[in-house]
Amino acid sequence: MELLKKRILEEGTVVSDQVLLLDAILTHQVDPELTMEMGRAFADKFKDDGVTRIVTLESSGIAVAFATANELKVPMVFARRKRTLLADPDVLVERVPSFTKGIVTDILLSRQFISPSDRILFIDDIIANGDAARGLVRLVERSGAQLIGAGIVVEKTFQPGANALREQGIRLESLVKIKSLENGQVHFSE
Repeated sequence: MELLKKRILEEGTVVSDQVLLLDAILTHQVDPELTMEMGRAFADKFKDDGVTRIVTLESSGIAVAFATANELKVPMVFARRKRTLLADPDVLVERVPSFTKGIVTDILLSRQFISPSDRILFIDDIIANGDAARGLVRLVERSGAQLIGAGIVVEKTFQPGANALREQGIRLESLVKIKSLENGQVHFSE
């Protein structure tokens, strides 16, 4: 997705050889036009797969997941990272390490919003080590639903997360692949 690559180069900040800050376009501020374009791109990739529901993690994946759900005309549900006082007591829970936060957290998905008859598309913003993604995959599996695939906005190919999902047999489609962040610069694959 050339527009996304352009915006990453213009507005992304390379923090280290491992970390790319995309607050201006994806992880803090949301550009509605770019986000809807990303949703259209994912919808096009998965339009023939019979997706019945989009699942993502709070919070940075929500905007793109919503845009994708809007294009596919299906509901979108997000896994929470914290239990609330009003939370459904019938939740699936997985403990996962967070690459960006450096801590282990719970992710929770209410059984009320996912069923064994669902065909799930997982959408997320960035995949690095893939711990959160694998946790969400386990939640979907435990729900009895079928995971159709994963759509990732930015895949860091130099970190193991995306390949780990592919090795599990999960179809993973990325809008942009980054092969390195060496010398303070973004280097794209393909």
